[in-house]
Amino acid sequence: MGRLGRYGLGTAPLAGLFAPVSEQQAEQVLAAAWQAGIRYFDTAPHYGSGLAEQRLGRFLRGLPDAGDAVVSTKIGRVLVPGQGEEEGFPGRTGFVRVRDYSRDGVLRSLDDSLNRTGLDRFDLVFIHDPDDHWEQAAGQAYPALAELRDQGVIGAIGAGMNQAEMLTRFVRETDLDAVLVAGRYTLLDRTAAADLLPECERRGVAVIAGGVFNSGILAGGTTYDYDTAPPAVLERARELGRICASHGVPLPAAALRFPHRHPAVTTVLIGARSAEEIAEDLELAAADIPEALWEDLDHVG
Repeated sequence: MGRLGRYGLGTAPLAGLFAPVSEQQAEQVLAAAWQAGIRYFDTAPHYGSGLAEQRLGRFLRGLPDAGDAVVSTKIGRVLVPGQGEEEGFPGRTGFVRVRDYSRDGVLRSLDDSLNRTGLDRFDLVFIHDPDDHWEQAAGQAYPALAELRDQGVIGAIGAGMNQAEMLTRFVRETDLDAVLVAGRYTLLDRTAAADLLPECERRGVAVIAGGVFNSGILAGGTTYDYDTAPPAVLERARELGRICASHGVPLPAAALRFPHRHPAVTTVLIGARSAEEIAEDLELAAADIPEALWEDLDHVG
C-alpha cells in the first residue's frame, strides 16, 4: 500500500454529494488534484449511482500517464435500474441501490465498476458500510475478494466504514490490507484511537482517514456526519476553532493534519467540489503547526 501517498482524493463530491456538480467542474477538480501530485483516487458505486466512477474513469482515460494512478472502489451496493432514493446525491435517481455482500454480488459489482470506469483492474477494493451485514460481508464478500486478490484480479482488500468497532473486528478476523475509517479519527471524534489504529499498526494494515472535516463542521460548515450538527457538537467545534486561532492556525488546517500524527495512518482523503478547493486544502495541509497547538488540542480531546 506504499503508493497511496500522503493525500488522496475522495470522489463523492464529484458525483454531487449534497448538491450537483457539473461534468466540467468535476474534470477541473480531478485535473487540479493530478497536477498537485495526488495519485490516489477513491470512488464507489454508491457515489451518484455510478456517476463518480464514470467521471473518474473518463478523466484517467485521457491521461498519458494514467498508469501512475492508484484507484480504489467499493462493493456492497449493487445498482439496478429503477426510481430509488437520492441518498445524498440529488438529481441522480435512475438507480436503486441494493445491499449485496454475497459472492455473486461482489463479482457483479466489480464487473459493473470496471465497465463504468473503463479500467482493467482496481488497486484496492473496500467492503463498503457492512454495518448490518457482518455475516455476509465477512463470510462471503471477504472470501470472494481474497480469491480475486490471490489471482491478481485486484490488488488489495479493505473495509470502509463510518465506525471503528466493526473495522477492528475485520482487522482481527480477516487478512485486510487497508481500512478506510470515515469521521472516526478526527479532531472531533477520536474513537478509532482506542482499538482500531493500534490493531492496524500491529498487523501492518494501512489506515486511510476519510471525513476529516466530519462532513464540514471542521471546515466552517454546520453539517456533522451528513446531517445538521447538534448544538453541543457545534459548540465543541467552535471551541476547537478558538484554540487553533489562539495559535494562529486555521481549524481546517489542523483537521487535515491531525490524522497523520498517528503512525498507523498512511493517507488522508480530501474531497473537493472545485479546483480552488483542491488548492486551498493542499495549502492548509502545508501550514506550519506548532507542537503547542497539538498539546492544547490533545488536552481538550
